[in-house]
Amino acid sequence: MADETIGIVGAGIVGLAIGREITLRRPGTRVVVLEKENDVALHQTGHNSGVVHAGIYYTPGSLKAQLCTRGRLLLKAYCQERSIAYDECGKLVVAVRPDELGRLDDLEKRARENNVPGLRRVDPAGIREIEPHAAGLAALHSPETAITDFPGVAKAFARDIVAAGGEVRLGWPVDRITERGGRIEVASGERHLVADRLIVCAGLQSDRVAGLAGDAPEPVIIPFRGEYMRVRPEKADLVRGMIYPVPDPRYPFLGVHFTRRVTGVVEVGPNAVLATAREGYRRSDLSLRDLAALAAWPGSWRMAGRHWRTGVKEVRGSLSKRRYMAEARQYVPEIGATDVYRCGAGVRAQALDRDGSLVDDFRIHRVGAVTALRNAPSPAATSCLAIAEHVVDAIFD
Repeated sequence: MADETIGIVGAGIVGLAIGREITLRRPGTRVVVLEKENDVALHQTGHNSGVVHAGIYYTPGSLKAQLCTRGRLLLKAYCQERSIAYDECGKLVVAVRPDELGRLDDLEKRARENNVPGLRRVDPAGIREIEPHAAGLAALHSPETAITDFPGVAKAFARDIVAAGGEVRLGWPVDRITERGGRIEVASGERHLVADRLIVCAGLQSDRVAGLAGDAPEPVIIPFRGEYMRVRPEKADLVRGMIYPVPDPRYPFLGVHFTRRVTGVVEVGPNAVLATAREGYRRSDLSLRDLAALAAWPGSWRMAGRHWRTGVKEVRGSLSKRRYMAEARQYVPEIGATDVYRCGAGVRAQALDRDGSLVDDFRIHRVGAVTALRNAPSPAATSCLAIAEHVVDAIFD
């Protein structure tokens, strides 16, 4: 129905992309985006590396692989149309130890199955040709991996929604969701919205908001803080694009890497430290509610039992800049602890199943007229326009 109302909880880049897609696909539909903060894109969208991924890492056939490939193309076209910064500065995924070469082989096979454009394998001389100050035994080069301004993209999506007659309501934390006579009533204190359908894109709060609509508790969101270092200006020119390690296949994290931003600065990070608050961007941030929820979830203890050694290593790197940079320096030896300074952090909403498994792929649930994105980690920003197509296809099938 063209006159129906669609509510969207969460004004991050994915929620806004979905809202925009609905306005394009179904003109006349009233789209209302509800955001608890006083601006859009203040959490994961505004605290990531700004990288537009080309599909190197993802299991062939997975939602991540499918939507990243299409999403990158859609995002590139959108940025060019709107004059938003988009720089294909390229990425090197570098093996620095002999025991990483087998994993690099596996990664190359996966990337080729995902049709990563322009992918090629290079030797040490090839590494230096692309990144003269980088070191390694072998690498994969992805020339179309890019960087962009994701908060800028999200704000452009919000303007598109408003221009099409929709709304973005800020300072609107959802605390109740009720089904009434086939429609959905969403409330924030005394304020109400009655919608025909509701889409939950609440990121770090996605499990809780989905739970208000009657969705199952699993998976639960576990927050991982990722801290960044910024390379001092006098050394920033040592990195032309992006330099990544070969990822550990046991974890959905890519490891500490060097990334050039569209502003010209170069950052190192992020690591992955269990956060003591879902929106805990500082080490001192503490939420007893979040810690209690973490302790109560059986999967938390199972995860800890499997991965505590890695957790200890990450915490040590978090506390010591020297340790943090010792790992990074393997890739760019001329950038050490004295060449960087701390510059903030992001928090990743990592979904965790009851058995302690870290959910890797996108996960989307349906509860009647409510659609909930329960796991939308990287490359969700890259894939946002393709995720929007996928969700809109599903809810209007």
